[in-house]
Amino acid sequence: MPPPLRSKLPHVGTTIFTVMSKLAAECGAINLSQGFPDFPIDERLSSLVYAAMKAGHNQYAPMPGLLSLREAIATKVDRLYGSAYDVESEVTVTAGGTQAIFTALAAVVHLGDEVIIVDPAYDCYAPTVALFGGVPVHVRLGDDMRFDAAAVQAAITPRTRMLMLNTPHNPAGTILRDADMQRIVAMLRGTDILLLSDEVYEHLVFDGEMHASAMNYPELRERAFVVFSFGKVFHATGWKMGYVLAPMDLMTEFRKVHQFNVFSANTPLQHALAEHLRDPANYEQLPGFFQEKRDRCTIGLRASRFEPLACEGSYFQLADYSRISDEEDIAFAKRMTVEYGIAAIPLSPFYNDPPQGRRILRFCFAKQGDTLDNALEKLCAI
Repeated sequence: MPPPLRSKLPHVGTTIFTVMSKLAAECGAINLSQGFPDFPIDERLSSLVYAAMKAGHNQYAPMPGLLSLREAIATKVDRLYGSAYDVESEVTVTAGGTQAIFTALAAVVHLGDEVIIVDPAYDCYAPTVALFGGVPVHVRLGDDMRFDAAAVQAAITPRTRMLMLNTPHNPAGTILRDADMQRIVAMLRGTDILLLSDEVYEHLVFDGEMHASAMNYPELRERAFVVFSFGKVFHATGWKMGYVLAPMDLMTEFRKVHQFNVFSANTPLQHALAEHLRDPANYEQLPGFFQEKRDRCTIGLRASRFEPLACEGSYFQLADYSRISDEEDIAFAKRMTVEYGIAAIPLSPFYNDPPQGRRILRFCFAKQGDTLDNALEKLCAI
């Protein structure tokens, strides 16, 4: 008999993303659940990766990331946000945004520290906090899926170590604006509370709105880990490539952990990304590209019995299905996959304590036009 094992995450099972994608594959359903594009990456970028591999760039990269890539990141950040980060001490390339989040929490969360998480939240947040002995403190977005500053303020205690933000928000699809950020500045002023700002969808902000990055606010920048994802920006989620920006004292602690959990990220991809970032057009066209898909999805859903909620950013569209069914969202999502051939993500797994009576699914619209049209045709038949 194996020795008894005491789980560090006893209440954590298989993620809903894995469950729904597996069910979609088994049923041959159109998969609008897990957030990945079904269209190819830029051929120029894939050619750069191949060229880097052929040139022999296949061994370990420096622990903080290839210098040329860190320089390209710093140039991009300064150009977009007017915020200067030192490439030697304040920029680190990571194996995706999730690894950056995991490493930041590992670096600064101590036993008993409270970390405020705004629900619905990306499902890695709370388990990672708990894994390192922290205490997740959950507050909710408002009923309109927008930031509730009063609820966050009320959750702050002397034990609060960190506030976690996400804009554009997954799964809500809403964004933080300047007024929200100013409220956050005011509530953290005079405290030792750190900030983790998850900004992996920074370029997917629609309708002419500007991305409100923590970097734009000096009082937040000095206490923030700011997390980004190349996978989201360049349609290559399977690459698991990202980066984190932080002031030197925070980054020093971050790298202490980073060097032992991955050491360094994929070398040929770093060479390719450093070159690809040199042309701002490679990311500046993204808002319009994805807004067209958002509009296609929203208009199509309005012709159905689903009721789309406001989507201001990310590549996720929430929709209320209460005119269709009173079923709980997980049961309805599974039945929709099996019976109608469309997979979506139920919203309740993104909450610690789901609000009662809400009937909402999340659809990923980062898909080819034909995929979206076929999916919408099926949804209109429900």
